[in-house]
Amino acid sequence: MSWSQLVPNSDRSDGEVAVAPSVLAADFSRLADEIRAVEKAGADLLHLDVMDGHFVPNLTFGPFVVAAIRKLTDLQLDTHLMIENPDRYIESFVKNGSGIVTIHVEASTDLRRDLKMIREHGGKCGLALNPDTPLDRVTDFFGDIDLLLVMSVFPGFGGQSFIADVLSKVEAAGKIRDQAGLPFAIQIDGGIDPKTAPLARKAGVDILVAGTSIFRSADYPQMVRALRGARRT
Repeated sequence: MSWSQLVPNSDRSDGEVAVAPSVLAADFSRLADEIRAVEKAGADLLHLDVMDGHFVPNLTFGPFVVAAIRKLTDLQLDTHLMIENPDRYIESFVKNGSGIVTIHVEASTDLRRDLKMIREHGGKCGLALNPDTPLDRVTDFFGDIDLLLVMSVFPGFGGQSFIADVLSKVEAAGKIRDQAGLPFAIQIDGGIDPKTAPLARKAGVDILVAGTSIFRSADYPQMVRALRGARRT
């Protein structure tokens, strides 16, 4: 799948990897300015990390913040639900502006039901797995998703080190997808910077999520270009 099918009005080449700045790393005291800055820098979509303090040991924000961000940008909002019982909140996140809703295989009590719920409410379906979760936990659902998110850190906090072992799952997922002719894009999240991004691109990732490396850099456009790298052939 071209990742651009997930992003309305995208005019970027299909041969390029997409970059999704993770808003959690932004300066929330000047969030509108931060969003405008990464938009101008060439971000393809925005990644929104939602944490509930149960599935992961941290709390972030809910649907009302997504609704506020929706008013600030035309970029696709890629909302990553790191929460237990995501079925309770899917409708609210979609209605408040989440174009893509990603849920965790480890957190859902009925994954097929929850993915169907996302689609029924008008969202694109994302499915995430943690670094220690085997790929075969999610392969039965590849036909139901638009996005596979391979976590390259354990979810909960930003700024963690990249876990390179997960790249074998990226490669395996890509082979399964291509052999079956399935349309989902592959995303990676965690520890993405100019040193790890080339490894992810080589493994076949379509979308790079990056928070600290972008929002702590002195030059957002230069960092986005560095992460995206050269056009893939």
